[in-house]
Amino acid sequence: MSDIAGEYIDRLVTVEMRNRAMNHNVIGQIYDAARQEGGGRPITTRAAQALIENVGPGDVVFIVTGAGYAPESPNGESDGPPGAAALARTLYWGLNAVPVYLVEENHAPPVVASSHAAGLMVRDFELAQTRRMGAALLSPPVDGQGMETWIGNVFEQYNPKAVISIERLGANEDGIVHGSTGMRKPAVDLGGIFDAATARSILTIGIGDNGNEIGFGRIFEFMKEFHPYGRECQYPEGKGVISATKTDILLPASISNWGAYGLCAMLAVLLENQELVHTPDTERRILEACLKAGGWELRYCTSRFIVDGTEGESSMAVIQLLRDLVRLNIAAPDRGLSHGKIK
Repeated sequence: MSDIAGEYIDRLVTVEMRNRAMNHNVIGQIYDAARQEGGGRPITTRAAQALIENVGPGDVVFIVTGAGYAPESPNGESDGPPGAAALARTLYWGLNAVPVYLVEENHAPPVVASSHAAGLMVRDFELAQTRRMGAALLSPPVDGQGMETWIGNVFEQYNPKAVISIERLGANEDGIVHGSTGMRKPAVDLGGIFDAATARSILTIGIGDNGNEIGFGRIFEFMKEFHPYGRECQYPEGKGVISATKTDILLPASISNWGAYGLCAMLAVLLENQELVHTPDTERRILEACLKAGGWELRYCTSRFIVDGTEGESSMAVIQLLRDLVRLNIAAPDRGLSHGKIK
């Protein structure tokens, strides 16, 4: 059942809707490459099963997100924080885990607002860990100095059992972070968090929608050749936008939030609990809270009800479809009164 459900969850969250001026007609091929590299099974199934196997009650899960910077979008964008909040909610209620958001300071307001709208408060870590009062939040050094020491300290203190990236920009092979169309971004490189997790045999999952996000190092050579900005940037001698950081599992999606929602849905199937996927009304509240807190739609850098060019109602519809998919997959076999006996 898990592979059947995962097949259609994966299809739903990879339905591409993009303006032709953006990286267009790409997500299907990128997903196929990631799925083949991972052994051929549906990717949400693999990721959800890995989380269930590695994360237990009271365990910490780092959730890393953040894209968009000043001057265009100083607090980031509406893709990333909602997906992070939704996944944190599912991990909190489904696995009794302790979600810890790990974001740059400028990206914190939309993440906190999204989490609160999802019904998951952001509190001091001690309260989150010992009294189950919600999630916690950490930020790396503002200038990226001392990152190696900081990373070592947070792994020692928090002892995460999984590290998940959702729409978190990652550096290319020269250590430069880009937007999807080849523009440099003033981001702190958080790829070292995933390298440290890998060195400690901690599960890592990357969710992204273009190739410049953490995780795409998993299919780096394919992306270098396939992506419109795989080998060239919008400045001289740039080597392309593709993130060199690998994760154990890479989940490409049409919109990164949707990839996170798909993972929530697969966890809901495996744990047989539809309520682990939030409702469309909650999705509206999450998106509106994110936008109000400065996580803007990034095309025109406004607070319109848009995510990556798609209307907010489209994200609400994806949530409804995922909830129904979960409901039907976990329900007891029932073909009604007009179809005769079940074989």
